[in-house]
Amino acid sequence: MTDTVRLVSLATATPEHVIFQNQAAEASARLFAGRFEDFHHLARVFDTAGIYKRHAARPLAWFDEPHGWQDRMQAYAEVAGALFVEAATSALRRAGLEAGDVDCVVTVSSTGFTTPSLDAQLSRRMGFRTDIERVPVFGLGCAAGVSGFAIAARLARSRPGAVVLFVSIELCTLAFRLDELTRPNIIATALFGDGAAACVLRASEGGLAEVESTGEHLFPDTLDIMGWKIDDGGFGIVLAQSLPPFAERELAPAVTAILARNGLELTDIDRFICHPGGTKVLAAMESALSLTSGTLDHERAVLAEYGNMSSPTVLFVLERAIRAGLPERSAMIAMGPGFSASCVTLRRTA
Repeated sequence: MTDTVRLVSLATATPEHVIFQNQAAEASARLFAGRFEDFHHLARVFDTAGIYKRHAARPLAWFDEPHGWQDRMQAYAEVAGALFVEAATSALRRAGLEAGDVDCVVTVSSTGFTTPSLDAQLSRRMGFRTDIERVPVFGLGCAAGVSGFAIAARLARSRPGAVVLFVSIELCTLAFRLDELTRPNIIATALFGDGAAACVLRASEGGLAEVESTGEHLFPDTLDIMGWKIDDGGFGIVLAQSLPPFAERELAPAVTAILARNGLELTDIDRFICHPGGTKVLAAMESALSLTSGTLDHERAVLAEYGNMSSPTVLFVLERAIRAGLPERSAMIAMGPGFSASCVTLRRTA
């Protein structure tokens, strides 16, 4: 039995409700313009974010009213559960497997939680075995699409032949706050959407791609760049203006170090598959990685159609890259709270 881990299948899912960017801009103006002095200056972000629409856990009218933890987490349990089932079932079907074949499930999410965790809540509905191993991971934010994928790959490598299901779910819109009259909250209303993705990984032959290497980099003294502040009303976003210049300055050295630990260099990568945090972040990543402006085309297309969904977004990009045809070697990259960078390199299998 081989210990080479393969990405066997990939599937994505989104909630039914769609919010177009012009609708989000109009709603935000209605809710904030009369209460937040700098709103009209910040409102330009709706035009410059590169987003046409996004999917949401609740219809637009839901956000006109204040919501506390109970409302938010009830919505999370309901919609995240449905997306988990949809994405995971589709990924398993594409792999020619059933839920009863899964040996381990890794679930990442930072926009809500249930206890017991979603994988346990949905175990009977999915048809998981009673001896399934569950690894729920919270708090990795936007980086979790790559770092969670890496965790799943390492688990698959440790048990050749075992079926590892990786599920990434985020309902970013549930963190919308009427009471947060801050720049980050306004920007969040222009950027974030909801979605899920699932992958089947296995140490076996075939598959869509070989998982070649994984690695992470944690930047010291950067806790204020991105994250949640948590209070009685729910999550409140922490998002520093310094993120794009930080990415432009620090990403390449971090990714270079990750690759070097695996015997690789930046020039060995034929295609970077990046988490599209926003247009400014994408431009910073292209600059940092010495890519021609506009190179990250799949990233911009996903951002336009879905917004920044946090962790699953990079997997939506990967799906498009696979559809277009992966080059010999690609590298998935995402940055997230910590502040951190995660990288996984993939080799084409066919």
